[in-house]
Amino acid sequence: MMAELHLKLQELREKSGMSQAEMAKLLRYSRQTYSRYKSHTTEIPLEKLIFLADYYDTSVDYLLGITNCNEPYPRNNVF
Repeated sequence: MMAELHLKLQELREKSGMSQAEMAKLLRYSRQTYSRYKSHTTEIPLEKLIFLADYYDTSVDYLLGITNCNEPYPRNNVF
């Protein structure tokens, strides 16, 4: 599943026209830390995964390869 995540994130980042350095800055990480996510040496924290799903207007399930539907889930405004 982690390989699927990294492929999805790379695909979405490239479609958005962002460089790895720009994405690292958006996530408030160093370029090196972002690179570790891409190379599978560090796991992406849940809060960053949720941020990325929101940023790309999709779901965490899509990023993880659990579903092929890239539509975000409806919000319940529970909080």
